[in-house]
Amino acid sequence: MPPADSSTEDTLDLKLPPEVLALFAATATEPDAAYCALLGEIDRWSAAGTPFGSFRLVPVSIARDLPLITRWMNDPAVAEFWELAGEARVTEEHLRPQTEGDGRSVPCLGVLEGTPMSYWEIYRADLDPVARCYPARPHDTGVHLLIGGVADRARGLGSTLLRAVSDLVLDHRPGCTRVIAEPDLRNTPSVAAFLAAGFRLSAEVELPGKRAALMIRDRSLRDLV
Repeated sequence: MPPADSSTEDTLDLKLPPEVLALFAATATEPDAAYCALLGEIDRWSAAGTPFGSFRLVPVSIARDLPLITRWMNDPAVAEFWELAGEARVTEEHLRPQTEGDGRSVPCLGVLEGTPMSYWEIYRADLDPVARCYPARPHDTGVHLLIGGVADRARGLGSTLLRAVSDLVLDHRPGCTRVIAEPDLRNTPSVAAFLAAGFRLSAEVELPGKRAALMIRDRSLRDLV
């Protein structure tokens, strides 16, 4: 499932003023205060049990993961929406601002039964340009997703993992009341997967380069849909 917007530069362009970072530092309990306050330590999140096996998010290491993610980005079905096809440096230029940033967007591999098979971005939607398009709440958390292998697509795996990852977000981020996504409206399989995972279509929004479906999964409804 492709992300709403592959432009990480837009996500990272919203600068946090020093007083906001100071507030994060004052309220966080871990040593890396600002990072932990933004999204938490995803590498410490628990694994999720799914009908397909144990699933875990592993933050990306560019040195380790760049060749694999580059290969996925050059799949025509992925490139149509992510627009990151090309040499490894194209993918690296997308990843590095996240891995070296303030932690508001964390790129991850999705590892199923020990095998990396998907790419995720977990991000603070309330600090993202999408927040200008809807009534954002503090700690709204967004997800972008692509399934790497063709064999893993179109068999219900995407919706299963979207539900699992949104559950992980809600379990590990108690201040987050909603998980957000913005798939391209043209990407009907992605929109369908979000709906099957318990997200609702909230609105259609204009984002850079596309018209997106604003999808929301509410904490208060997570056990009902």
